[in-house]
Amino acid sequence: MDALAAREKALGSTGDLVAVPGASGQMLGLARRQWAHFLGRYEAWRHHASHRFERLDLAPDLARDIGSRRWFRGFGTMLCLSAVALAFWPDFSPLEARSAMTIDAQARDEFRSRMIMPLALGSDSGHHVGAGPAVIALASAPERPQIELIATFNRGESFTSTLLRAGVGAGEAARISELVTGAVTLAEIESGTKLDIVLGRRPAPGASRPLDALSLRARFDLQLEIAREGGNLALIRKPIRVDDTPLRIRGTVGQSLYRSARAAGAPASAAQEFIKAIDNQMDMSRSIGAGDEFDLILSYRRAATGERQAGQLLYAGIERGGKPRAQLMRWGRDGIFYEASGVGEQRSGLVSPVPGRITSGYGMRRHPILGYRRMHSGVDFRARYGTPIVAVTDGRVTSAGRTGGCGNAVRISHAGGLSTRYCHMSRTAVNGGQNVRRGQVIGYVGSTGLSTGAHLHYEMYRGGRAIDPRGVSFVTRAQLEGRELMEFRARLAELKNVAPGAALADLEKLPAEVETPKREIERLDLRREIG
Repeated sequence: MDALAAREKALGSTGDLVAVPGASGQMLGLARRQWAHFLGRYEAWRHHASHRFERLDLAPDLARDIGSRRWFRGFGTMLCLSAVALAFWPDFSPLEARSAMTIDAQARDEFRSRMIMPLALGSDSGHHVGAGPAVIALASAPERPQIELIATFNRGESFTSTLLRAGVGAGEAARISELVTGAVTLAEIESGTKLDIVLGRRPAPGASRPLDALSLRARFDLQLEIAREGGNLALIRKPIRVDDTPLRIRGTVGQSLYRSARAAGAPASAAQEFIKAIDNQMDMSRSIGAGDEFDLILSYRRAATGERQAGQLLYAGIERGGKPRAQLMRWGRDGIFYEASGVGEQRSGLVSPVPGRITSGYGMRRHPILGYRRMHSGVDFRARYGTPIVAVTDGRVTSAGRTGGCGNAVRISHAGGLSTRYCHMSRTAVNGGQNVRRGQVIGYVGSTGLSTGAHLHYEMYRGGRAIDPRGVSFVTRAQLEGRELMEFRARLAELKNVAPGAALADLEKLPAEVETPKREIERLDLRREIG
């Protein structure tokens, strides 16, 4: 015990090594000195390595000092780590899985037998058991007493052919067609109209099923039904109450007039018509601001049965600060927009006949085919084969067809003694004597006559003499007078009295129009649609 206390005293509280008498003490002192020396060298190496690694900076911020040595060192670290990660990536070989089960007719029948299907939809659940010796085969399978079908009336076919396609007999189909066409014309029945048909029991095997009932929406305001009364077919007319209150939509122009009108509920066709009418009246890019208000009214129909039908634009207006800047209303058989004062829409300038640049101007030039200089009495527009050609302004077609070196050409007479001609068409789209509006397609670009390629040769004449088309512009306006002007203003006042959104409310049903609730079994639609 005294020897152990002496060793501890020799070591001291600081852990310094001191000489200890005896062989064992010398060995212990040597070991402690070696361990202390090792610890000292390890600490020095650790501090040195940490300092070196700190200076090395293997993972710098790659968003800083791009292109420097420090950046490339970090980029190399990233590549090395990515390579190590990819080296330990698992194999891409496909995993083995159980092969798909082959479903044959026997397995499909087994699955069907375990299904639960509604009886009202013709359930065939359960195992099909083969007929035994006690089963007596029927001479013929019984048919359903009635079949309900939905047929579609397509444009281009007669009403009779639609009924024949649905399985109605030839005699009854002719009689039904006679009854329907006596109430409405086939032109009034829209393409795609659905016919609800109920066919009865066959009078004899192989005979056509007689018609028990037929119903169709002949017009927006008329429902037609055909029923069998006392063996004869009778037509029943069921008028549908329709409200014709126009739909008025107002809103702020904002960044886009079209998008604002669509967001306010205007149909796409009505929004396009509105912009076109306003654009013909004023410069929209300069005269309309984001804070202005648009006001459009279109024809609208509401049926008591819930259907709605939007029509053409009737009124287009722009207001600023509560004061109108433009008020246009459609009037007359031609559907021209007139200002509130009764002045028709202004049509100024000329529409380009095709969307292309001019490649040859008006004047003397060397003819590319004939080879000598001659007068080029028009301008040539570059356009691809088949590009639509439109009339530059309103007029009347005086000739349309083959015209010598001009090939297929159309000539239009305009107001003020002016006329235009469009040459080298692939084909024409108008006939002589026809009235055309500005922007209406009159033909298509081609290369007929003396032409080296597809283009449009466009000419203009004043008093029968050719002039440069680029130096002429049109301004045409119509004016209402007298009684027609009074009727126009009365109609305009009537439209402006319509409340915005009033036509969107549902029509209040009359007592006779209220339908009795159906039972759940009656709501199942078992009708089969046939094209």
